[in-house]
Amino acid sequence: MPQVTSSPFPSDRSPEPPTTESANRQTHDRETAWRLLNQYTQSASLLKHALSVEVCVRAYGEQSAAELGLAPDEARALTETYAVTGLLHDFDYEKYPSPEEHPWIGNRILAEQGWPQEVRHAIMGHAEYTHTPRESHLDKVLFACDELAGFLTANALVKPTKSIRDVNVPSVLKKMKDKAFARGVNRDDIVQGAAELGIALPDHVAFCLAAMQQYAEELGLAGTTP
Repeated sequence: MPQVTSSPFPSDRSPEPPTTESANRQTHDRETAWRLLNQYTQSASLLKHALSVEVCVRAYGEQSAAELGLAPDEARALTETYAVTGLLHDFDYEKYPSPEEHPWIGNRILAEQGWPQEVRHAIMGHAEYTHTPRESHLDKVLFACDELAGFLTANALVKPTKSIRDVNVPSVLKKMKDKAFARGVNRDDIVQGAAELGIALPDHVAFCLAAMQQYAEELGLAGTTP
């Protein structure tokens, strides 16, 4: 099963301000995305959701880079594009939660800051009501991972240990049929997302679950002794 091969998390959750040189150089890397996310989002649960989606989307980016046989620098660039897209997909949601605002306002902010069109298009496409066509692999991956990451988190939190490592694919698929569980998660989006990627639902669940299990501590899902 594919694994995440590089940490998607900053070594310092509260990084030092950029130097004059770096401030003068416009960047759109993972650190910049993390800063932007924290600028607009204070909710711990929303931050953890952003991180969990990032982990899943990044893992698909790494898989894609490997399948394309990209050189190391190109692979890193592709993977970071996937990572920042997952990290920023809901960055405006806390301040602008209505369908009339999110992700429209966020998209405008990202455009003003010069974020790549492929990142902005994928973020627009993760909300069905924008009617933005999902064309690229990145578009489809973000949509497929968004609701699933939240659902996997919910599965972990009802375990006695509250650990993502105690979650397994059969139990996730069973919980998907329980409409009373995690009511806020759109099951149809999860199923449709896997279909758009051309991946069997159990395989998609397994892939994202493995990615999140690898970063259980960073996601706050390592759990406790029951």
